[in-house]
Amino acid sequence: MKIIRYTDRSQRIHWARYQDDGIATKINFDSSNNITLTNEPADVVKVLAPVDPRAIWCIGLNYQLHAQETGAKVSEYPVLFMKGLNTLQHPGDPILLPTHLASQEVDYECELAVVIGRMCKNVSRDHALEYVLGYTCANDVSARDWQKRYGGSQWCRGKSFDTFCPLGPCLVTPDGIPNPNNLNIYTILNGETVQESNTSDMIFDVPRLIEFLSGSTTLLPGTVILTGTPSGVGMSRTPPVWLKEGDIVTVEIEKIGPLTNPVSREC
Repeated sequence: MKIIRYTDRSQRIHWARYQDDGIATKINFDSSNNITLTNEPADVVKVLAPVDPRAIWCIGLNYQLHAQETGAKVSEYPVLFMKGLNTLQHPGDPILLPTHLASQEVDYECELAVVIGRMCKNVSRDHALEYVLGYTCANDVSARDWQKRYGGSQWCRGKSFDTFCPLGPCLVTPDGIPNPNNLNIYTILNGETVQESNTSDMIFDVPRLIEFLSGSTTLLPGTVILTGTPSGVGMSRTPPVWLKEGDIVTVEIEKIGPLTNPVSREC
């Protein structure tokens, strides 16, 4: 099932599903994130990010070829960092290049995002996918100068500027993606494919990530997990490719669809 979050003409937020004929009909979530279907047409004015996150946990260096292109040693455990909730951006809305705390090296990163549907703690990998509400596309936008040189050895500064986490365009429930580690994944920058891979190249697969993140740690419903980016990021190109005003960047994942955002400058 493909689920969208949207605003109607009265600026109220609702959820809907796309039926096989492409028509969107409203759905309802209860307190346990169980879905009730309706036949009421959805008055979709603007598609929003499919979830309003409770937390955004991120995994670094989680694709074999990306680790190779950066020259990084593969860790025994997943590399973990966080993005602030302020980073959330909707499909079609701009990624803003920071100007007040300026960055000259803003990069794209296509990622599969996992949304947790119910509270989980100390979950085994064998049962990890039972806690997933769905999957969506993410762009882990990164200011490499702040990540690598100015951030005091921490990644969060370079990862947490406003608009640095576009999500969307929809949430695909697990019945539509029974195996999240066999999906083609791409970044297209101004019509050119700059990242092309498959989630099977992950070093730590989705069940392992949920097992690791839930270890002695409660993952609340609405938690978003960014699972890492494949090779082809801008900083590893010769010469490097940085996002600039006027660019159009699309993250596309098989069975989910394209997440497209223009690039602008912070006012």
